[in-house]
Amino acid sequence: MTFRTHGEGRPSPALSGLNLDSAVEQPETLLRAPSSRKIRTADSGPVSMQPLRSPSSGRRIALFTGNFVTVTDGVSRTLGRLVTFLESRGDQLHVFAPDGPLPAGRDRAFTALPSLPVPGRPEYRFSLGLPRRARRRLDRFAPDLVHVATPDLLGIAAMTWANARGVPLVATYHTHFPTYLRYYHFAWMERPLYAYLKWFYGRCVHLYVPTTETASDLNRHGIVEPIRLWSRGVDCERFHPSCRSAAWRSRHGFAPDDVVVSYVGRLVREKGLDVAASVIERLHRDGSNVRSLIVGDGPLRESLRKRLTETIFTGHLDGDALSTAYASSDIFLFPSDSEAFGNVIVEAMASGLPVVCAAGTGAGSHVADGRTGLVAPPRDADAFYDRTRRLVRDRALRETMGRRARAAAASYDWSQTLQNISNYYDEAIATMALRR
Repeated sequence: MTFRTHGEGRPSPALSGLNLDSAVEQPETLLRAPSSRKIRTADSGPVSMQPLRSPSSGRRIALFTGNFVTVTDGVSRTLGRLVTFLESRGDQLHVFAPDGPLPAGRDRAFTALPSLPVPGRPEYRFSLGLPRRARRRLDRFAPDLVHVATPDLLGIAAMTWANARGVPLVATYHTHFPTYLRYYHFAWMERPLYAYLKWFYGRCVHLYVPTTETASDLNRHGIVEPIRLWSRGVDCERFHPSCRSAAWRSRHGFAPDDVVVSYVGRLVREKGLDVAASVIERLHRDGSNVRSLIVGDGPLRESLRKRLTETIFTGHLDGDALSTAYASSDIFLFPSDSEAFGNVIVEAMASGLPVVCAAGTGAGSHVADGRTGLVAPPRDADAFYDRTRRLVRDRALRETMGRRARAAAASYDWSQTLQNISNYYDEAIATMALRR
């Protein structure tokens, strides 16, 4: 599969009148379209262009994200791993993110920002921009590169600051927000959201996208700015078939010959849990030796517990408990079509599980249909049921696919993945130097 990249972008016509300064200081102005086309810095004062240093270790990198310490999810774990890697090679990192418990040892390199809980998802926070205190700290830090992980108001503030000073701006694409809209009755917003993303990422030197499927979808909606593929890794020692535990299965009521179908992830609408629940209900009605396991937490937990009375719910697991839950399962069911990457897919594969997931999505990009798992059309409950049932009934097939999945997971190497983004940083700094 191929995707296109393009040169430096221009603002989307739909947003060309937006006064970014007002949006940074007064978030509600993002809902209006002022007539002024002037883009100013947040303090409206004169700005001197920051000198760029040659790419090397010891770079100063400012990271802006909507979630670093508030919720443990795929985004926060990926960014935490990235920060640790860059610091280990001599780079200086300063993280700007919504307020939350400070990570150990990060009291001087983390700026907690004011935020509000996201309606309906209070565990997540919505940044209100970059207040003056934080801007002064950013000015003193004087980064060589600005990395934005979330295109929200904080992301706009970081973009404005970097563009005004000639500092290289890069972005990572962690969450495929347009696909969320249909699950919350906002499908009508898909087109304007893609227009906004085109405008936002068009002001970046690079956009790092985790899969070619996600990149192709962005291309189809006009986002052809300089995209670079930045995949993810998996710890194949932590997630390993040897973590399978007969004792763990017994404690949860699973007999040795039971076929355990598992789901791991947040319990939210956009994960396709209605499809998963439908599949599990039908498998249980079949009267075969199928058991089901759901690992994770979220706003849908209680409604799912009421619907799936025979399913084991563990809540959120991490560490060895999570590794054991994966490996002690037999089939991994993941119907989400909203993933930009899908970390849980490669964790399940590393654990030796065949995967049933949605075709043509970020998650589906990891599964070789018929070899390491089976893919089904997105949101097609009948197709997901048929494919899962096939694996339930054919032990030899699921064990063969599980071995192949384990072998395929070995290619998701964190050390190379993290080195790739470090190399991209050097490329972005060099590209910006040539433009000046």
